[in-house]
Amino acid sequence: MTGSGALTRCPWPGTDPLYIAYHDEEWGVPERDDRALYEKLVLDGFQAGLSWITILRKREAFQRAFDSFAPETIALYSKKKVEALMQDEGIVRNRMKIEGAIQSARAWLQMMEAGAGFAPFLWDFVDGKPLVNRYKLMAEIPTETEMSRTISKELKARGFKFCGPTIIYAFMQAIGMVNDHLLGCRRHAACVRLGRTSPQPRPRGSMLRG
Repeated sequence: MTGSGALTRCPWPGTDPLYIAYHDEEWGVPERDDRALYEKLVLDGFQAGLSWITILRKREAFQRAFDSFAPETIALYSKKKVEALMQDEGIVRNRMKIEGAIQSARAWLQMMEAGAGFAPFLWDFVDGKPLVNRYKLMAEIPTETEMSRTISKELKARGFKFCGPTIIYAFMQAIGMVNDHLLGCRRHAACVRLGRTSPQPRPRGSMLRG
């Protein structure tokens, strides 16, 4: 555990101010917005094989390059747009990941058009409430779970890309579906409170699962 006084946090951000701000302000905060969840999933996919701080440092460039992560726009990207993105030094220039983001945008649109909603689909796996873990050490935290494997399988069946079980568990941590702040971290209790007060996504019904 790092920090002094009231500011005690998980050790993984180290001393990088950008990483610390992400830990203190975003990571583990329940996210229930369909579009924001698409962006987070895509960025987690781009992280595969890289460090998260690399993605954080490029996040603004990603947002510019990908039209503020508007799925309706990304779903219509042409081959010419893909080639332009491959020349953009501000982002991770990986063709499979870029094309995966486009395919995931199309899958997102299909889900929204079917009336399911992306947020309700995800949050239904935890009955709308974050799972609160009570880990004391980083070594205790898993890299994937049975739930992340199930979500991964269902997302892949709907056409989403770069959503393996490890990516999905990191995604679940980031969006607050699971609270994996260490028990001694001040953000653990804060995220518990946020999980109790954040608006619940609308029910989608079991018929919306595959």
